[in-house]
Amino acid sequence: MADPAGPGPLPQGRPTLAVKVGGRTLTGATAIAVLVLLLGLVVALLVWMRPSLGMLLSGALWVAFVLYWGAAAKNAAPTESAESPASRAVHTRLLNASLLLLFLPVPGLTGRFMPGGSSIVAGGLAVQALGFMLAGWARHHLGRNWSGAVAVAVGHQLVRSGPYRVVRHPIYSAMFGMYVGTSVVSGQWHALLALALLAVAYARKIPIEERTLRSTFPDYDDYRRDTWALIPGLY
Repeated sequence: MADPAGPGPLPQGRPTLAVKVGGRTLTGATAIAVLVLLLGLVVALLVWMRPSLGMLLSGALWVAFVLYWGAAAKNAAPTESAESPASRAVHTRLLNASLLLLFLPVPGLTGRFMPGGSSIVAGGLAVQALGFMLAGWARHHLGRNWSGAVAVAVGHQLVRSGPYRVVRHPIYSAMFGMYVGTSVVSGQWHALLALALLAVAYARKIPIEERTLRSTFPDYDDYRRDTWALIPGLY
């Protein structure tokens, strides 16, 4: 999966689709071929697992999200400074592992932590869809300030509009919402473990990002005092 904050802007040139694979950034027809291959593997995995209708619908929402995020990446401004490739790689691996755990029926973790039922599945899908919409709303307000890694873009501005009026990291909030939604649809322990791994990934990334923003914007501490990190009223 591409990180919802990734794969990051291209330094220059005409806007195009970009996919990060290891240490390489693939663009154009190659990027499209890689995305098609990855989506084909996802479909093959879903067929092999014989998932429920609810999990198929949840998987379809994730595929739509990945496609949307890949297309939105072309608008990002060039990066002026960013975290190290090693730091970025740690986050990407944690995120990819958590998404795999979200769907993969790991032996010993297929027991249910909550009952099934059509109303519960519908509720989970609704939460996931709301998370998707929140991510799109936040991405729209970020505009060219968005970046895949913890980075400062050329001409970077501190965005305080839309969901950023209330929370500082609404895209991460949206990701938690999507994971919670899929976990409810699944109802199995491996999905709950995926949610915990996602929490580890963002518990690591958010402090790094906030240190960067504090050093970039003199008024960031004021903004931080007036907002929540992820969930209004809780954190």
